[in-house]
Amino acid sequence: MEQRAVNERGGVSVEAAFATAAGQVTQLPWDQATTSARFEDLAPVSTFPVVPGRRWGPGWWWSTTTGRHVVHGSAAMRTQLMVLDRNPDVTGLSARPVRLLWRGPDGRVRSWVPQLFARYADGTGLLADCPSSPTAGGDRAQQVRMVLEAACARVGWAYRRLEPPPPVVAANLRWLVGYRHPRYQGPPGMQAALAEAFAAPRPLADGVAAVGDSLQVLPAAYHALWCGYLAAPLDEPLHERALICADAAPGHGVERRLSNAGGEPERG
Repeated sequence: MEQRAVNERGGVSVEAAFATAAGQVTQLPWDQATTSARFEDLAPVSTFPVVPGRRWGPGWWWSTTTGRHVVHGSAAMRTQLMVLDRNPDVTGLSARPVRLLWRGPDGRVRSWVPQLFARYADGTGLLADCPSSPTAGGDRAQQVRMVLEAACARVGWAYRRLEPPPPVVAANLRWLVGYRHPRYQGPPGMQAALAEAFAAPRPLADGVAAVGDSLQVLPAAYHALWCGYLAAPLDEPLHERALICADAAPGHGVERRLSNAGGEPERG
């Protein structure tokens, strides 16, 4: 396949290589590819390597956003899939759907395959990598970052190197993901009962007990917390006395209400 990537005045010309639904690899100018291809539906353009001796290998994440599996290649990437999958503004997810190509200052063709793509409800996209630390990848990753940020900004998208969430947030999300499947939402009327029980902030155990048998209600409460129908400040440990409340706009403004209920100042 010809690798067309040339320097242009005022920036770098970037091309995109991706596999079509028929399995044929296609290469287009970046701006054209972003309007003609649905990256969230594309198969990975390259596989994740299996490294002998490494404790973590490639795996699959079942996405509540898409109802499909998304491949991941590291613990850091799985964590970011977890975070994006819970974001109500994300409507599509895929792994390694595109390879970007361009010429460096020395005239040699460079390429990079971002680990993740996320589609937002407004139609824009996010290309992202999931480093285990801010310095992972060294100078090359930082040089790639500048090229990809500029290319994405040109089409109204974004490129980011996603930082791992704080340990307490990650631990809370890892617990909630076990209840993300719709089978945990409970019988008809359960979500409405939970919303009523937690209309005002109250401890998790108290609200669950007000609805019914905790063996049936607690999994549904965790499912509602994952979906955003109920909310808690995830930067604090999630336990039976954690303050929980329902919110009319899931994921927005909840921490302020919970903070006020505890007599603390609002967070900016």
